[in-house]
Amino acid sequence: MLDALFILTLLGGLAITFHWAFKTLPGEQWQIIGCFPTRKLPNGHWQGWNITWYGFFNAAAILFAVLILIILLESVSMRAAVSLPMFVLILSICLPASQMLALFIEKKRNTATVGGASFVGILIAPWIIQLTQLAGDMMFNVNISIMSVLSAMFIAYAFGEGVGRLACISFGCCYGKPLKDCSPLVRKIFQRHHFIFTGKTKKIAYAHELDGQQVVPVQAVTALIYSFTGLIGCHLFLQGHTTHVFVMTLTVTQIWRFLSEFLRADYRGEGTISVYQIMALFSCFYGLIIAFIFHETNIITPDLALGLSSLWNPVLFLFLMVLWIITLFYTGKSKVTSAFIQIKVNEKEI
Repeated sequence: MLDALFILTLLGGLAITFHWAFKTLPGEQWQIIGCFPTRKLPNGHWQGWNITWYGFFNAAAILFAVLILIILLESVSMRAAVSLPMFVLILSICLPASQMLALFIEKKRNTATVGGASFVGILIAPWIIQLTQLAGDMMFNVNISIMSVLSAMFIAYAFGEGVGRLACISFGCCYGKPLKDCSPLVRKIFQRHHFIFTGKTKKIAYAHELDGQQVVPVQAVTALIYSFTGLIGCHLFLQGHTTHVFVMTLTVTQIWRFLSEFLRADYRGEGTISVYQIMALFSCFYGLIIAFIFHETNIITPDLALGLSSLWNPVLFLFLMVLWIITLFYTGKSKVTSAFIQIKVNEKEI
């Protein structure tokens, strides 16, 4: 009963959030949260930098993914004291890698690639988990189920990237092709449900001048597919099917990453098949190899109540708060937009 209630709560929360976000976030006012003045100009105005909703939704997505990861791992008796440092290590490698790969592939300095970050994460995660298992066994006599960790991590990844697509909608990046340039079938599918972005500072405007046009809502479709994959993964994980969960979540997310790029209009590098699509297909085959190497015959039955009870921890709360703030400013401080601010006294309010 608790398992079903947990899944339904996640489903309801995501449905409400996505219903609001898909209608609202393409609007101009949902790109910048605030402006921070840094230097006073000769004309009395201030020059400043912007913090974006892109950073807010990225931080929210990572926070949500970490919460899911903690609940699932605690349900199989893997303590947050072990899982969180491992996750932070992987994240600390993937975040810089997202910018370095974007610079290498797209030749863009002030951008990041979620596809590149996830590819690096897929490559390194099994081996970092194995090192953690060896260290835990030697130092603390703690046994770690590698496949349980991998399956929980990729459920969290599916949820995190699904919710993270809201960041792309708010900033106007990772956008789809104009409907007028698509095949009749694609136009028919999205003739009622499409995006129209507004605002000249959104990437879709300054990169391709597609603001005000009907475009394929590829970010929304990705959010739905990834989140639904996460929900199915959660259900199967709580039934003890860890290997199936790992293969399913990795395969579905990466195959959709490959297919979705045919619907995208933003620059993804040269060639008909992009480097990111090659990464996605490679990840699928790599995942099958990892599943074969680390396959476990013993079925561990998770205890969801144990996982949920682990959240009542003040140290964990402080950690999550710090993680949210760091992610907000790391991904939300805009380098491609600037601000000129006029600060004055409201005479009528004195």
